Amino acid sequence: MLPTHAQPGDQIEPFTPARLLTAWTFEPVLLIAILVVGALYLYGVHRLRKRGDSWSRARTFAFCGVGLGSAVIATQSALGTYDTVLISVHMVQHMILSMLTPLACALGAPVTLALRTLPLKPRGWLLYLLHSRFAKIICFPLVGFVFFILSPWVLYFSGWYDASLRSTVLHDLLHVHFLAVGALFFWPLLGLDPVPGRVIYPFRLILTFLTLPFHAFLGITIMSSTKLIAEDWYTAFGRSWPPSPLDDQYLAGGLLWGSGDIVGLVFFGVLFVQWVQQSQREAKREDRRLDRLEEQARRAGQTKP
Repeated sequence: MLPTHAQPGDQIEPFTPARLLTAWTFEPVLLIAILVVGALYLYGVHRLRKRGDSWSRARTFAFCGVGLGSAVIATQSALGTYDTVLISVHMVQHMILSMLTPLACALGAPVTLALRTLPLKPRGWLLYLLHSRFAKIICFPLVGFVFFILSPWVLYFSGWYDASLRSTVLHDLLHVHFLAVGALFFWPLLGLDPVPGRVIYPFRLILTFLTLPFHAFLGITIMSSTKLIAEDWYTAFGRSWPPSPLDDQYLAGGLLWGSGDIVGLVFFGVLFVQWVQQSQREAKREDRRLDRLEEQARRAGQTKP
């Protein structure tokens, strides 16, 4: 097993399918945080069911199984072991933490669960935070959209990414950054939790659709670049096994482009289905209202002399 963050000069085995399954690492801070969040969520579900209320198993699986599970795989598996050795591996990790994990966690509706299970005083604190000016600003969809599309450009075309490779603290903070930016983008648009910033479905669909060309353009830019990102770091490893640093960077750009478009289109589909379901519910409510009015008018006509 490699050190938590592989450094130039370490003895690094080639990245093979077997190593993908066996080369697990240990990121203590992130792992403890994930386990604590998962335990709190499951305790909330337990409290809810203990008093006789129901909670969707699908939501629990989305949050704990897919959301937190994908975060464990991204940071503790071979992806975490080789994320400082191969930029293509880092890119897979990036897309999981910034897209799959936050989207799955949002599907788990943890804020709704907290509001239904917290004691009175902590529940009041959470409600105060949700209604605060800061929450309304930071959860406004355009804010999350700007962070979501611009932060990768700043990361890969400034000294930030190189610095995160050389510092354990910055490396962990980068993972937190991916999660936070993904949450800011997906949570208000999905709209399952009562977070501020929810807008009408057409606007949600437009914002989701607009992320696709930005991911594609960034991916193509990385693929076509002849200058290595964090060149001094990656060339210092002196790897003799493929891919070469430049080929690996080309692969990383392709992964960013392809995975970003796939997840974006899936999310676009989820929002479209939600919009159709909401329209159907509104149509049923309107039909019931019209039926009540018709019944009231019929009864009023029958009572007239």
